[in-house]
Amino acid sequence: MAMKVAPTGNQPVLVAVDGSESALAAARWAAREAARLHAPLLVVSAYGLEDASFAAPLYPPTEWVDAQKEAAERVVATAVAAAKEIEPAVSAETRVSPQGSVAALRELSGEARLLVLGEPRGAVSGLIVGSTSIPVLAAADCPVVVVRGRDGGRPEGPVVVGVDGSTNSEAAIAQAFAAASVRQVPLVAVHTWHDGDTEVLFSRSRVEFDWEPVNDAEQRVLAERLAGWREQYPDVTVEQVVQQDKPRHRLLEWSAKACLVVVGTRGRGGFAGLVLGSTSQALAHHADCPVLVVRPETGNS
Repeated sequence: MAMKVAPTGNQPVLVAVDGSESALAAARWAAREAARLHAPLLVVSAYGLEDASFAAPLYPPTEWVDAQKEAAERVVATAVAAAKEIEPAVSAETRVSPQGSVAALRELSGEARLLVLGEPRGAVSGLIVGSTSIPVLAAADCPVVVVRGRDGGRPEGPVVVGVDGSTNSEAAIAQAFAAASVRQVPLVAVHTWHDGDTEVLFSRSRVEFDWEPVNDAEQRVLAERLAGWREQYPDVTVEQVVQQDKPRHRLLEWSAKACLVVVGTRGRGGFAGLVLGSTSQALAHHADCPVLVVRPETGNS
């Protein structure tokens, strides 16, 4: 059963729901974001297994599958109602899929501008909790938000972006500037380094400046990464933060003050393998605000 969204000039904000409280929080956050972006909202639930679809002929009795489908339809209807309480004017569409949740979201993410998930809650069964979040983060064809924190963050707080100094962080920076601009809040660009990160300390961009103190070099590299985006978004006030530490420590600290934390999925040092590594796990499970994860190839979705 195909789950393609009809191509339009305004891609939807896609939110995955499973009936949990965290999914309803994600639906409310997604409704606000859709309103900010003047985009439609697409609310999705999946009731199949991860290794196969209930659309296949060799699966459980029809009555059981029908019951699962009906339950999924109730879940999306409840989520739309929650979204409409927050943003009554938002245009909302619903889908239920007989596929597994990861397969359904991977497919639909190719037509979405943003995929919104509830916060992971251990090994509880359901669409967006537990281990499901990590494969979706790794493979989605659009940026992914994990909604965390009371009421989905602090509306008055800044957008915080983790910058590793490589070209791979460009997509995250782009998303962060756009998010700060549409929210009319400041942007905090956080760049960290540590003594064991030899690839950073001895990279070409730093070696060319002989005997430059490390902190000065990192300030310069961060400024270079932000320069073009400052010109593109003159309305966004930017604060640069450079510290000797691992990125997850500082990003978790900033998440207590932020409305959104933005990170890329590939880079160097502490940002390498972010989606499957300790930084992403720490943010997904412990951040105090929503976390936007951006792969380089999906950054301009």
